[in-house]
Amino acid sequence: MQLEKFTYDNRLPRLFAYATIFWGLVGMLIGLIAAIQLANPIFNLSDLFPYAAFGRLRPVHTNAVIFAFVGNGIFTAVYYSIPRLLKTAMWSEKLGKIHFWGWQLIIVAGAVSLMMGFTQAKEYAELEWPIDIAIAVIWVLFGINMFGTIFTRRERHLYVAIWFFIGSWVTVAMLHIVNSLVIPFGLFKSYPIYAGVQDALVQWWYGHNAVAFFLTTPYLGLMYYFLPKAAERPIYSYRLSIVHFWSLIFLYIWAGPHHLLYTSIPEWAQSLGTVFSLMLLMPSWGGMLNGLFTLRGAWDKVRENPILKFFVVGVTCYGMSTFEGPMLSLKNVNAISHYSDWTVAHVHIGALGWNGFMTFGMLYWLIPRLYNTKLYSDKLANTHFWLGTLGIVVYAIPLYMGAFRSYFMMKSFTPEGQLEYQFIDIMSAVVPFYILRAIGGGLFLAGLIVMVYNLYKSTKQGKFVETEDVEAAPLPKVYVAPKNEFWHSVIERRSIVLLVLSLIVVSIGGIIEIIPTYLVKSNIPTIASVKPYTPLELQGRDIYIREGCYNCHSQQIRPFRYEVARYGEYSKAGEFVYDHPYQWGSKRTGPDLARIGGKYPDSWHFFHMLNPADVVEKSIMPKYPFLFEDDLNTATTRSKIHAMRQLGVPYPDNYEDIANDDLKKQAEKIVRSLKSADIEISPNKEIIALIAYLQRVGKDIKGESAQK
Repeated sequence: MQLEKFTYDNRLPRLFAYATIFWGLVGMLIGLIAAIQLANPIFNLSDLFPYAAFGRLRPVHTNAVIFAFVGNGIFTAVYYSIPRLLKTAMWSEKLGKIHFWGWQLIIVAGAVSLMMGFTQAKEYAELEWPIDIAIAVIWVLFGINMFGTIFTRRERHLYVAIWFFIGSWVTVAMLHIVNSLVIPFGLFKSYPIYAGVQDALVQWWYGHNAVAFFLTTPYLGLMYYFLPKAAERPIYSYRLSIVHFWSLIFLYIWAGPHHLLYTSIPEWAQSLGTVFSLMLLMPSWGGMLNGLFTLRGAWDKVRENPILKFFVVGVTCYGMSTFEGPMLSLKNVNAISHYSDWTVAHVHIGALGWNGFMTFGMLYWLIPRLYNTKLYSDKLANTHFWLGTLGIVVYAIPLYMGAFRSYFMMKSFTPEGQLEYQFIDIMSAVVPFYILRAIGGGLFLAGLIVMVYNLYKSTKQGKFVETEDVEAAPLPKVYVAPKNEFWHSVIERRSIVLLVLSLIVVSIGGIIEIIPTYLVKSNIPTIASVKPYTPLELQGRDIYIREGCYNCHSQQIRPFRYEVARYGEYSKAGEFVYDHPYQWGSKRTGPDLARIGGKYPDSWHFFHMLNPADVVEKSIMPKYPFLFEDDLNTATTRSKIHAMRQLGVPYPDNYEDIANDDLKKQAEKIVRSLKSADIEISPNKEIIALIAYLQRVGKDIKGESAQK
């Protein structure tokens, strides 16, 4: 059979690899700044530069690490491995370049827009609707290029790494589209079509599975390709990889509700999330063992080879995170971990250990090969390894300690039955752990800088290999299956079948968990006293979202004695029916605000936003002086009311025509209240709208217990 000649193009993998390194530095530096801000609020600089306050920087950090650092790492792995696994060139060089530059522009636009306060306030999905559309377009182009390459392959059977790439691509597309459905009311602002309980379920169906299908499954594809390459050994078990793939993508999609235990979502949804989270342990550890057992008999090589050290610790961190995740889905454990620093530590074991170390191992293996040289210094690579490992330990352990300390202080009562500690006392007690967390992040970043220097020197001692000329036999026109062909081989040689089956498998869990909240009314009992927000309160709520207050404050009181005693009556599903988006939060760096309405006078909120430490000593909350200087943009009121009515919020017909009149009346009432406390301020300032919103939160059901 005559061999066909073709080339592997190394230019795209190099571009994505460089972008991975650059955004890794940027994302981790911003994370370090945010960690320092929590340790000492003076570093917020919000009185000089409002775009740099913690509430705006925190989502910039998470998006930069997830979609910029990890995203580019995924694309590096795909554009390098798929041509070699399929013995063909990438289908379209032009689409590859559009993908690269489009993705980088999305990252820049996302960072700028988040710092400007344009956010949907949904974990890992903060970017506004124009950027969401751009993400969908670029993701589809990436898929076209990937499947075009698969269709022109010279290798009939698809290797396991490609299964994970295909499953990740189709699931991320589904998650992104469903979670990003919104009603725009401006060029850069929108409201999600979901509200309250439904929004929470959809968001954590997306949020948990963004971790699953963006941070996990594509990196399992990376593991299945680069770990055997670096070890120069075949993967331990082909059949274990089959079990790993199908069971993982089926079970993962159900687990989202375990982020919402003890909240207002239906009990059956919480139970489903818990059951499937526990089942996830088996396929996850199967994949970890498949990776580690690949190194059987090669442990002497691991001791000498820094690249394998990164892979071993990376896979081990995957195992640790996927053990801890199911454990955190147990209700008695989740009662401690939810809203605490335990979850932050858990996430960073995965992000720094699994994603970080697997990326570093890939780059250390890949860059010298792209430049036809050896790694400049194994000693520097080992230095990076130990700095990174120490950084993970110093980052995570203090957060675990802080989580338990805050939990036991939070639930502590005096012999007389009173809460023993105020929230500020609890927060002050964990600040030393935040300082240690920042030190750990600094060590990890220092290791990354060492890697940059090592790889730079490696490129200087070699020469970039733009293309590699290779040859391979074409696929026979007629395929004769072996008599004893394994059943899964049939799926492996049919990429569209694999794609469709993956889509079906990952769709089942979301459909069963989300649809009943729309079809079965008893899942969300209504409360007669809950009314839509007034125009001024709606404007204030959008300011609250813009400043990222949801990053530190929850609005969801769980049915625990210590939470009810501290914050007020526990939260109910029906009180959030007009919340687009929901505001239940993920972490309590500040107290819960679900019953903040009417708790303090307007003047308290005024001074608290101006300088929190003047009102609550030892507060680590940023200052917001610009709210007292900036005028409220009432020109948006009409479009906001109109968008809300489209979403089913029962504002009267044509109410948008008089909404600003009501807004002004309520603003003037707040100004009169402030004047009685000797505070003079114009009614058209943003702080007035924010006070209106805070005074409304939770007020509708105070004293209400009957639901209908």
